[in-house]
Amino acid sequence: MRVVSLRSSVLTTSDHARDRAGLRYVYPVYSRRSAGLSVGINLNPNNACNWRCVYCQVEGLTRGAAPAVDLNQLRQELESFLREVLQGDYLQRHLPPEARVFRDIAFSGNGEPTTAREFVECIRVVAGVRQGLGIGPEVKTVLITNGSQMHRKSLQSGLEELAQLSGEVWFKLDRATAAGLWQVNGTRLSPARVEANLEIAAVRCPTWIQTCVFAWRGTPPPEEEIQAYLQFLARQQEKRLPLKGVLLYSLARPSAQPEARDLAALPQSWLEELAGRITALGLAVRVSA
Repeated sequence: MRVVSLRSSVLTTSDHARDRAGLRYVYPVYSRRSAGLSVGINLNPNNACNWRCVYCQVEGLTRGAAPAVDLNQLRQELESFLREVLQGDYLQRHLPPEARVFRDIAFSGNGEPTTAREFVECIRVVAGVRQGLGIGPEVKTVLITNGSQMHRKSLQSGLEELAQLSGEVWFKLDRATAAGLWQVNGTRLSPARVEANLEIAAVRCPTWIQTCVFAWRGTPPPEEEIQAYLQFLARQQEKRLPLKGVLLYSLARPSAQPEARDLAALPQSWLEELAGRITALGLAVRVSA
């Protein structure tokens, strides 16, 4: 299987197009948070997600779950693409000099990946491809998730398998109030349920909280939302939940949702100020403007 580039040759942090390599499941991105090449796995090519985040870049986003996954096709696409990365000159041709490092394989894509019934089998596909190509622990396997499916026993065992693949969970926490979760993420999940799901993840696999903050109609998140968020983090510290830290970022690509015109990126200075408040709680923070 030959990877065909359908778009401009050099990857940028402002373009995470899923069709770049001409494949159904596998796509490359230059990731701000990983600071290099992230090989994405999109298990939601139907553009369906069980949440509806206002900053989501997916055009035609619908409510729903991932469709059935063709595991053989996923394996073939991933192995073929990774061979080009590891054995060819893909990094030299498609990444700027400062980003020519293969950082991770990431379950992300156009919806919540853990809604795929075959998600645990997909982890095993990645494990087999990693082993076959001799990919070492310096390349992580990342699950980028809203955490909503952590109650599923099969997923919980899958997280333990993910941990064996230099695995990390990047767990979405944009707001920590019921009103904020509905406004920003379009979910009725309670903050208590989010907290319980986070614990399920963190005790099974190294876990980062990932938080997107932005201006809404020119105004940053209100202080009461920030206070609720910091209190949420403080509770995790009090119960000694083994978190890796917080990945804090703002908008880099335009939303494809109806609220797009109301949203804007926050300046680096605002992010750094919030990062300082998080660091004061004893958590590591990585900031991406």
